[in-house]
Amino acid sequence: MKIYIFYNLKNEPHGGANQFLKALQYYFVQNKLAAQTIEEADIILFNSHHNIYEIIELKQKFPNKIFIHRIDGPVFLIRRKNKLLDKMIYQANQEIADATIFQSVWSMQENKRLGIPTKPFETIIYNAPDPDIFNSNDKREFSRQRKCRIIATSWADNFHKGFYTYLWLDKNLNFANNEFIFCGNSPLKFENIISIPPLKSTELANELKNSDIYITASENDPCSNALIEALHCGLPAIALNSGGHPEIVKKAGHIFNDNSQIPELIIDICNNYSSFQENIELPSMQETANLYINFMQNVFNEKKKSKIKINKFSIYKFALLHRLFKNIKLSR
Repeated sequence: MKIYIFYNLKNEPHGGANQFLKALQYYFVQNKLAAQTIEEADIILFNSHHNIYEIIELKQKFPNKIFIHRIDGPVFLIRRKNKLLDKMIYQANQEIADATIFQSVWSMQENKRLGIPTKPFETIIYNAPDPDIFNSNDKREFSRQRKCRIIATSWADNFHKGFYTYLWLDKNLNFANNEFIFCGNSPLKFENIISIPPLKSTELANELKNSDIYITASENDPCSNALIEALHCGLPAIALNSGGHPEIVKKAGHIFNDNSQIPELIIDICNNYSSFQENIELPSMQETANLYINFMQNVFNEKKKSKIKINKFSIYKFALLHRLFKNIKLSR
């Protein structure tokens, strides 16, 4: 079984999907499962809405290959706009995908609530980072003899990625006892929070390992890669009660509903730091990749037993939707 990840992977700092799929691709290569070309692939893994028009063409050209859809979102809940984008994703899942991978229970439930059709093959697999980069090796030990170093990260500059909360913290956090680093693209200028631009993965991991607590206030984030990277680097986390955050953090930090709760939650983690750190419990990249492989192998085996039924009318119908929505800006 050979797998081709249909995604334009980038080496420079980029969003969570890119970072996860790059690590997954590396694992497939190391285990001789990665197809070098689409032609030699048995399975094509495609991601959410990215390159959706090319996926239509691939399905038409290779109707007997297995297409597995890694679902994001719902995008509308993240961006608060463009419901047509989710409709395109759901249509692609209906007409093109043989199987669906959701990133969290929350994401599966919300997508189903908004209308994604159920597929015969579905699963939930959480993300994981590159273990050679995002690990707790050489992490700075926590100490009460210095300021608590808090960090937040975001590739996207969407205000719903937590910036309303970070602005509140910039004005209300006790900076005599804490320092706050924001790494990424921010639509705001802070007075007390130190802002640094997006970093390469190795540099970001070092910044995380030199910090004590990770904070994320992103709204409706299905499975935050940034949060997962921080936890893998040994940081207890404080996360907004939204999206997949509670599923990821569990007992390795705190979930908050209101900004005013955060200062006390920081104090509690500082008072019980080792306990929270010991409760970090996440699947490794190897475990996550094997879940992908096992799921794909199961789909592959079942599809070999019964010939894949190609609904040519559905593909034609989706191609018409392609033309109808071609002016929708899908990449942001």
